[in-house]
Amino acid sequence: MSQTPINEKAESIVRQVRHVILGKDDCIRRVMRAILAGGHVLIEDIPGVGKTSMALAFAKAMSLSQNRVQFTPDVLPSDIIGFSMYIKEKEQFVYQPGAVMCNLFLADEINRTSAKTQSALLEVMEEGTVTVDGVTRRVPDPFVVIATENPIGSAGTQMLPESQLDRFMICIEMGYPSPEDELEILLTQSETRSLDKLGAVITAEELQQMQREVSQIFLHKSIGEYIVELVNATRTHEMITLGLSTRGALAVTKLAKASAYMQGRDYVLPGDVADVFPDAASHRIKCSTKAKLNQGTSAGIIEEILASVKMPRPEKAS
Repeated sequence: MSQTPINEKAESIVRQVRHVILGKDDCIRRVMRAILAGGHVLIEDIPGVGKTSMALAFAKAMSLSQNRVQFTPDVLPSDIIGFSMYIKEKEQFVYQPGAVMCNLFLADEINRTSAKTQSALLEVMEEGTVTVDGVTRRVPDPFVVIATENPIGSAGTQMLPESQLDRFMICIEMGYPSPEDELEILLTQSETRSLDKLGAVITAEELQQMQREVSQIFLHKSIGEYIVELVNATRTHEMITLGLSTRGALAVTKLAKASAYMQGRDYVLPGDVADVFPDAASHRIKCSTKAKLNQGTSAGIIEEILASVKMPRPEKAS
């Protein structure tokens, strides 16, 4: 039996990040897919499970310039997108870059800041630009936002609005490590696990090329119809009051292409779509009151939808 093909560059990045984040290979690959698809990542979990370390590890492994902002109630929009300052010597206003002027922007605990500051990220996440005093500037390319948030209900947190959530291509949870992995973390917590020791395996320019290659992955019409059926199922499900938007459908498509790319294929299979659909849909759907009363969860509803929508055959379309 032949070994499953993989994309070596993508796999080398995964291996590097794995040096820092133990026992979370699935999470690493899911984040890698989103980055290759040109999307942004939201990681929701309790403090101390490695969310920030994972983001920083990806930046180092891909030679990306990165800025980190610890979001608190007093962080201002100008801290994020920049501002104009009058320079007396030049007798003019000069733009002072904000934290988003980098390749990878780490928004730590994004749900601890004000809605006004959160909304400052909307333009840059969608358009890759910031507008200050009527002047629009592009952020560096590639550009990725990796945001972390604590579970709703933690002290000082507030829910992100749907418009903000929809800008994130995926939302994942890391969870606690297994007892075996946690023991290894305790025994090997030394310089070998330091982010400072992590080396770059690709350049930012190579990542751009990989993203272009992902966009060229072949998607058969039948696979596109399958995605549309899944998306429409979220809009008509009796337990869902808010289904996936067209942006959500595009996210599923791009992620499925990234999944195929990471597995060394130049075409998408229905299995790619099924694998990525929960990551793209979980934070975009809104469960009804009826679902909550019946202890229904977005994960359970998504699983039900995947089971109810028939996959197209044959899997490989030429």
